[in-house]
Amino acid sequence: MAKRIFLFLSFFLMASMATQAHAGKGPKLAFENGGHDYGTVYVDEMPESTLQIKCLNTGDAPVIISNVRACCGTRVISWPREPILPGEEKTIAVELRLQPRPHRISRMVAVTYNHPESPTIYYRIVGEVVARN
Repeated sequence: MAKRIFLFLSFFLMASMATQAHAGKGPKLAFENGGHDYGTVYVDEMPESTLQIKCLNTGDAPVIISNVRACCGTRVISWPREPILPGEEKTIAVELRLQPRPHRISRMVAVTYNHPESPTIYYRIVGEVVARN
């Protein structure tokens, strides 16, 4: 009985170590900020409509971005086509079409890359356009 418990615990320990060893390996893309919040914007003071999204490879293998998609009212201008090496930072440029009328800003940019377990990450853009009282 003690031998079975020892074997079970040994197997569990080795499986845990293998999982932890794999966790830090491979490509890992992260955004400088988790998203962009315009906050409250007045209709007569519309912000710059081009946004530079900084992304960083925090993994230990090159990141290869295969696709960048944006939702309605947002256009992807450019994204890195070459591999992003570990520790390297690159920029994704998007253009927002913000209407000069009161509305909520809620946009999403989806970046698909070569991560083996979660290949798509999202950059959220929020805010609110209001009329000046």
